[in-house]
Amino acid sequence: MMQNWSNFTVIAVGLIALILLVLGANYAVKKLIGIANYFKLSSTFMGMTVLSVATSLPEITSHFTASVNILRGTLDYQTGSAIVLGANIGSDVVQQTLIMGVVILLAGTLYFRRYFLWKSMIPMIATTVMCLILGWDGNYSRIDGAILFGSFLAYIYYLYMDERKHYKEEDNQLQSEEVADGAPTNGREVLRDALITAVLLVVIIACATLVLSATEVVVDRTGIGGSLIGVVTLGLASALPELTTALAGVRHKEAGISLGTLVGSNITNPLVAIGGGALISTYAVPRPLIVWDLPWEILTGILLWIILWFNNGRLGKKSAIYLIVIYFIYIIFRSLFFNVDF
Repeated sequence: MMQNWSNFTVIAVGLIALILLVLGANYAVKKLIGIANYFKLSSTFMGMTVLSVATSLPEITSHFTASVNILRGTLDYQTGSAIVLGANIGSDVVQQTLIMGVVILLAGTLYFRRYFLWKSMIPMIATTVMCLILGWDGNYSRIDGAILFGSFLAYIYYLYMDERKHYKEEDNQLQSEEVADGAPTNGREVLRDALITAVLLVVIIACATLVLSATEVVVDRTGIGGSLIGVVTLGLASALPELTTALAGVRHKEAGISLGTLVGSNITNPLVAIGGGALISTYAVPRPLIVWDLPWEILTGILLWIILWFNNGRLGKKSAIYLIVIYFIYIIFRSLFFNVDF
C-alpha cells in the first residue's frame, strides 16, 4: 500500500506510528507496574521482569508483527529480519551506553550491589554471547528461537524463586506518585487495568506494522541497510520506554527500578523478542550484527561490569561521559563501515 505513497507521506506516517507506539508502551508500562505492585513484587524484581518486558513491548511487538508478515509473504524475509534485529540489538546498545550515561548524569551517581552484578549483569552478557553464537551461521532457526525463549523462562523462574526467598514488605512501595495514584487496590481494578493493557497492546501491534512497512519502503528506495536504520533510528526510539522508566526511578529515588529496567531489558529483548520471533518465522541475520553490533554489545557489557566491580558498584559522572562517548563511536563506525546488510 505504501509503495505508491510519496517519500514525505511514508516518513510522516512512520514517525506518527512510532510516536504512538512509544506513548502506548509507556502507558502500558504504568498499568503493569501497578498490577505488579498489587501482587506484592519488589521494585528490583519488577524492574528485572515486569518492567523489562513492558518497556520491551516495542521490540517484542515489532518482532511478532514482522514474523507474522514474513510468514504471510507481505514482508521481505531478509529486509524484515534486518529491520527488527537491528532495532533490537541497537536498542540494547543504546540502553547500555547512551541511556545509562544520561541516567547517571541526571542522578549524579548510581550504585549497583555486588549480588546484582552476578545475578543480573552476568546473565545480560551471557544472553548477548548466546545471540552471537546462535546467529554465527547467518540464521536464527526455530531451534535457536526455542533455546533463547526457553532460557528466558528459566531465568524468570530463578528470579521468582529468589524473590520469594528474599522478599521484604518495604521493597513493595511505589515511589512514583503518578503510578501509585492509579495503582489497583482490588481485583476489579486489576481486571480493568489488564483490559486497558490488552487494548494498548493491539494499538502497539498496529503501530508496529505501520513502522515496519514504512521502514521497508525507505530501505527499498534508498538502498540503506535495514539493520542500520533499525540500529540508528528504531533502536533509539524503542529504548525510550526504558529511558522514561529509568528516569522515573531516579526522580523518585528508586534505583532498583532504574537498574533493573535497564539491565533486565537487555536480557528480555534478545530472549523474548528474537527468540519468540525466530520460533514463528526464523530470521536471516545481517552480517554487520555478527561482526560489529553483537561483539560491541558484549565488549560494552564486560567493560561496564569491570568498571562497576573495581569501583565497588559505583558509577559516577566520569563513567557516564565514557558511556555516552562509546555510544557515538559505535554509531559512527556502524554508519561508515557496516551499512550494507547482506
